[in-house]
Amino acid sequence: MFQMKSVEMVHWDFWQRLTVPLDAQIVTIIGPNGSGKTTLLDALRTLLAIKCSGKRDYKRYVRNNREPFAFLKGVVANPRRLNGGLYPTPFFPLLSEEVTLLCRIKKQGGDWVRHYAIAEGDVALDSAVADPALAWLGVQEYRRRLEAAGLTAAVGEVLALEQGDTDKLTEYTPKQLLDLVFQVFGDKDVLDNYQHARDEQRAAEAELNALSQQQEALEVRVEAMKTRANRYLEWTGLQKRVNRLRDEALPVLGLIDGRSAITRQWQDYRRLQHDYLNVSADHRATLQLMATLRRAESEAQAARAQADGERHHAQQAFMHARDALRDVQSRLKERDRLQALAGQQYGDDAATLTQRLAALRHDADSLRDSLRAARRERDEHSAELAALESGKPRAPDEVRHFRAALDEAGIEHSMLCDIVEVTDAAWQGAVEALLKPYRHVVLLADPADRRAAWQLGEKLRYRHFVVPDTAAAPRARGGSLLEVVRFAEPAPEWLYQQMNRVSRVADVAAGAKEDGDWITPEGYFRERRGARHIGVPQRDFAFGEAARQSRLLDLRATLTTLNQRIIAGEEQLVAATRDIAALADYLSGMDSIAQLASRADEFAALEAQLATLEASVAAHGAALADADSACRDAESRHSDARLAHDRVCQREQDSLNRQAARRLEAQQARRTLRRLLAELRDSRSHLPAAAQDAAYVAQLTEEFETAADVRHEIHYLEEKLAAGDWECDEAVLQLKDKLQEDLNTLARECQRRQAEVERAAGLTSDAREAYLGKLRATVRAYGSNIKRLGELAGIGVEVELPLLSNDDTALAQAGLTLKFNFDQKGMMGMNDGEASGGQQVMKSLILLIGLMMDEANPSGFVFIDEPFAHLDIFNIDRVAGFLKATEAQYLITTPNTHNINIFAPSGLTLATRKKRPGEQWAPAILQTRRRLEAES
Repeated sequence: MFQMKSVEMVHWDFWQRLTVPLDAQIVTIIGPNGSGKTTLLDALRTLLAIKCSGKRDYKRYVRNNREPFAFLKGVVANPRRLNGGLYPTPFFPLLSEEVTLLCRIKKQGGDWVRHYAIAEGDVALDSAVADPALAWLGVQEYRRRLEAAGLTAAVGEVLALEQGDTDKLTEYTPKQLLDLVFQVFGDKDVLDNYQHARDEQRAAEAELNALSQQQEALEVRVEAMKTRANRYLEWTGLQKRVNRLRDEALPVLGLIDGRSAITRQWQDYRRLQHDYLNVSADHRATLQLMATLRRAESEAQAARAQADGERHHAQQAFMHARDALRDVQSRLKERDRLQALAGQQYGDDAATLTQRLAALRHDADSLRDSLRAARRERDEHSAELAALESGKPRAPDEVRHFRAALDEAGIEHSMLCDIVEVTDAAWQGAVEALLKPYRHVVLLADPADRRAAWQLGEKLRYRHFVVPDTAAAPRARGGSLLEVVRFAEPAPEWLYQQMNRVSRVADVAAGAKEDGDWITPEGYFRERRGARHIGVPQRDFAFGEAARQSRLLDLRATLTTLNQRIIAGEEQLVAATRDIAALADYLSGMDSIAQLASRADEFAALEAQLATLEASVAAHGAALADADSACRDAESRHSDARLAHDRVCQREQDSLNRQAARRLEAQQARRTLRRLLAELRDSRSHLPAAAQDAAYVAQLTEEFETAADVRHEIHYLEEKLAAGDWECDEAVLQLKDKLQEDLNTLARECQRRQAEVERAAGLTSDAREAYLGKLRATVRAYGSNIKRLGELAGIGVEVELPLLSNDDTALAQAGLTLKFNFDQKGMMGMNDGEASGGQQVMKSLILLIGLMMDEANPSGFVFIDEPFAHLDIFNIDRVAGFLKATEAQYLITTPNTHNINIFAPSGLTLATRKKRPGEQWAPAILQTRRRLEAES
């Protein structure tokens, strides 16, 4: 690495133009705080294209003087390397002993930009800036040239340490320290190159995997394309088969089969035509007979109408005579009634009989009311019986009204009594007793209907539960009442729990031994409040088939009793009615004698007319009988004629149907014959040229037998072609060949890549094994450097070399561990908190200067900002002696408040001064150089 000779600054911070010599091993920069010590170091850092200290940058310094440009010039050594080689000097191809580094900073586009240049020799700043042949470089290219000269990025990080942070190196981890050593000595590039090679190898392996996956996907596509190609070949084969059948086999076999079919069809047609002519002749004869019978039926119908008219006239005459006779007889019956009443013996007076008649009528009215109530009760029981027999028991009015309201609102529901079935008849009474309060509980099918159902319940004041939440029946406890009950639908959980909690006991004695609730078959129930009888009569059972049968028996017995009571009451009512009528007649008979006397002439005239009317009725009755006999004879004759005509009509219809059937068969036979002739002509017109060869025809006949078989196979093949998923594009064959060729090419490429990956893996492994020796040598060299530096400083240094093996994991985890022994007090680590501030500075200096020691190129420079900040006088002398004993160049800053011992190692001292108030530029830097003879 090179060393600094001088630096020249133009418009840098508050210095107008200033040249500062740096040609000494140790340069001490002293001055008060804010006098420009760090500003001078940042000028050197900017000249070397590394970052400034703290949060500063070069733009801060060039803005302070309000000038549009600034220049930095540095003269550095360009010594020849001891080993020579391809690059004998740091700034090759520049071979002079000194090289000028230039930095130009100016405003461009509203912002400050910098450019760099490297010139051979010590070139004046003005002539260098005016030289048109000077090549100005960008920051990155300039940094690359400096790295080639030895100023690596790692060294740049060390040179950019903060003020007072000289001990930062002691905070590095073993891994970071090892990476820094490799960066400074140039081995980091080898590691990076190796890592880059490994990344490329992994990328190649990933690419190979991708190619393998692509090959697998292509193989799948090739197989799919082969399947498509096979479907295309099968489709073309079927098409060729259909074409051969239609163009070759069908015409030849159709011609052969058509000739024999036409012969058979012609015979069938002649037979059917003959049958049609015979049936037509029979039909004509039937039509003639039907006309004759139709005339006979018309004549019989006319005779029947005439006889029916004569009977009607005779009947009217008889009815007039009979009505007159009935009128006379009715009036004579009134005479006989009055005579019978006049002949009775009267007892009590009329008032007493009238009171008795009123009492009888009152008893009759009471009996009618009783019968009416009994009949109404019978109707209600009959309706309930019909409902039970149909499986739908009749519920109370309030339940029926509420269910009707739910149905009208579209709310699906069921009743608890409809879903409960008792599986053990012996416990029917116990179940009825426990569930009696819940027999009219309404169970909603959808819980979302609860609000609407509850509103209806509130409106109609329904006194029973409306339950929205139901669940399936749980497992019944052994011996519980739930064990003998089966639910057809989900029921409320509280009902399950209550029934599962109640035990079944035979009697009260057995129940006394039970803990908890129990019930007997008769319905004696024990709960937490005590025991009581809650049984219900058998006629009031409501749950299950047993309850329905019990209610049916009770209703039938009740209906039997009601019917008997109604019959007895009706008999009593008939007797009372009869007595009332007799008593009423008796009362009316008291004035019958007077009526007989007043109507005696009327009754005598009626008696005289009676005989005449009876003779007239007898004569008209005989005439009506004769007319009726004649009408029946005419009706019989008409019926026989109509029956004969109907039979002939039926025979005519059958004959007509046979004629139509024979005509249809003949027409169909004629159409078939025409079709066969057309097919024969079509087959003859489509005969292939080979049809003249008898051997070819025999081969087709042997292969397909008949034309029907050919048509059947054509139909089958066409259905197969229509229903199948065929490939109809011929390009699929070319695409299959192309994909197969691509697959073969890809397989060869995968084999080639596999070979390359294996070869690269071998080369990478061999290269890693080769450079591991170089890395070990670098670590050993750095260990020797810091041990030798420790001896110069009187500090024991112990180096634990890392394990550098041929393994990526081991290399990634490797680190350099150092321990120091101050004043024979024992070893301490890098940053374990046991060292003092001065000891931390000594450790950092050893680590820092060790990086600069290169046997091939022992030069180099270091910026150390206030290294004596934490040191006492004794340690200042030790650090000073240590710095003088090394070969590197040091630029050290220190405030002017330290002990004068800090100037002991300095060969050149630079004193900075603050800018005076009111002046534009800061004063120049003072210089003090140590006399060589005085030093010697």
